[in-house]
Amino acid sequence: MTAPSLSVHRVGREAQPVVVIDDFTADPDALRAVALASTFGPAVEHYPGIRAALPKAYLPAQLAVLADVLGPLLGRSGTVEVVDASFSIVTTPPEKLDVRQRVPHCDAFGADRIALVHYLAPEGGDGTAFFRHRSTGFETIDEERAPIFFGQLDAEFRYGGVPPARYVAGDTPLFERTMAVEARYNRALVYPSYLLHSGAIGPEAVLSSDPALGRLTVTAFLSVG
Repeated sequence: MTAPSLSVHRVGREAQPVVVIDDFTADPDALRAVALASTFGPAVEHYPGIRAALPKAYLPAQLAVLADVLGPLLGRSGTVEVVDASFSIVTTPPEKLDVRQRVPHCDAFGADRIALVHYLAPEGGDGTAFFRHRSTGFETIDEERAPIFFGQLDAEFRYGGVPPARYVAGDTPLFERTMAVEARYNRALVYPSYLLHSGAIGPEAVLSSDPALGRLTVTAFLSVG
């Protein structure tokens, strides 16, 4: 068994921490086998795909690794609670994306919220990218910034047109990419949920609903009290 390997990156002008963990779980093949036998259904919120339940032992087994990340690396301390966690597969064709799915987003506005993505496609597939909103300079969106950011974004849509029907993976007229993390099998990515980001889904991505073929990940959202 290979021990997890951690690296910390400070992203953009705001220097927010993004942690990359290779060899995240001891037996990714067993976890992937569970996903292949799972029943997936439509995702809630704005996730462009489908989700399935995780085995109950998954997150408790990773708490030791996450404790190393949340404390010294992300500067968070306190009780870790799971807000939401599931197997996830991106399946929505670009032409069916709604407007908000065509631009970078954040998952929550609070500084206590942490996002986790665990890549489980053996061939790697598409990773995750982080962004700066050009007109405001924002790289994170908290409660104070949210009305400014969304108001400005709505104005840009009204006067400049909505973004084209595609996933955002690189620079656009409205957003500048600040960092991209490549997907690798059994790699996890941990970052503050209020960072602007997007799945870096390329134009040739396989958007299959079959977990054996598609962009299989674990996505989890944690609250640190």
